[in-house]
Amino acid sequence: MTTRTYLDVHILQSVPPSCINRDDTGSPKSATYGGVQRARVSSQAWKRATRKAFEDLLPEGDLGFRTKRIVEMVSTAIAASPTAAALTPEQVEELAVAVVTGAGLKLTKARRSERQDTEFLVLVSAQQASALAGLVVAALERTGDAAAAKEELGSGESKKEAKRVLQQGNSIDLALFGRMVANDTDLNVDATCQVAHALSIHAAGTEFDYFTAVDDLKERSEDGGSGDGDAGAGMIGTLEFTSATLYRYATINVEELVKALGSRELAERGIEVFLTAFARSMPSGKQNTFANNTLPEAVVVSIREDQAVSYVGAFEEPIRSDAGYVRLGAERLASFAASVAEAYGVGAVETWVVGIGTAGEVLAGLGAPTSFAALPEAVAQAAVARVAEPA
Repeated sequence: MTTRTYLDVHILQSVPPSCINRDDTGSPKSATYGGVQRARVSSQAWKRATRKAFEDLLPEGDLGFRTKRIVEMVSTAIAASPTAAALTPEQVEELAVAVVTGAGLKLTKARRSERQDTEFLVLVSAQQASALAGLVVAALERTGDAAAAKEELGSGESKKEAKRVLQQGNSIDLALFGRMVANDTDLNVDATCQVAHALSIHAAGTEFDYFTAVDDLKERSEDGGSGDGDAGAGMIGTLEFTSATLYRYATINVEELVKALGSRELAERGIEVFLTAFARSMPSGKQNTFANNTLPEAVVVSIREDQAVSYVGAFEEPIRSDAGYVRLGAERLASFAASVAEAYGVGAVETWVVGIGTAGEVLAGLGAPTSFAALPEAVAQAAVARVAEPA
């Protein structure tokens, strides 16, 4: 079986006036590319939106949690066991601390709290937290005493077992996006998915929205609100925003995803939920202000066996138009994909295209037109079928 299988996702999506991802000054993020300023949405922002969308697509037990409160997660699981029914909350926490530190995670006191948290945010699957709690319960059952169980959890063999727990049982989001633990690289999980920063396919600057807010009760007063010498609004402010047609790109190393999850069936499910969540999610910045709830005009998904290839180069020369960008963007994307295949002598093994209106018509030459409802399952099955079951 072929073991080099990459899944490339290319998306064109128009976003109206919005500020979905802003910098430390409140300005929409941007980048210079092709000599002009572009609107930009960071990969972190869209990965976060994708992970949040997983919550509607997967049971909680199949998810991971990026948190410092791992001791709290393990304590909750320990307390749910009948074996720990006679323990005090303090004893439960001490045992959770013992197994978490034994796994190699360093703890520190939380601010304004006696709670012990990890030094940094760590992505941990619900299955891993439950398995750590299982080690504690097993120690309690062997020793029959909280103090003796704690001592056992501090032994060298118990520590090795706790570390093994965090090296197995990856959730789908953990396998896709990885985990970095700076002070113990044995706990690192390599990401099998890469997500690019989304860029506008044209030059895009920022604009300012000047807004006012009126004091409702002041407006009702007998003097019309002017008796105190202030006829203006209750609040005045400005908000930066931008609008753009974005090129979005992500890629998955399917063979590595199968290895990270330990099964082809889980990898297939992971690809399905990723495609659904990545395409349909939207970073939540200023959503209540702008309601910029759009869906992509075009989604192109390709299986490759040479290497992952972004088509952002199609837009290195910014599109200039006074009649919209989507159709022109689709034309650029189709032309660039064909040029890459011709120049390097290799193209996609199989491609699926979802497109709205003229974008779909233009991109139909790249692969089989389909509906988005049918896309995730078809792609996942075809991609994972190329990869052997992990040993």
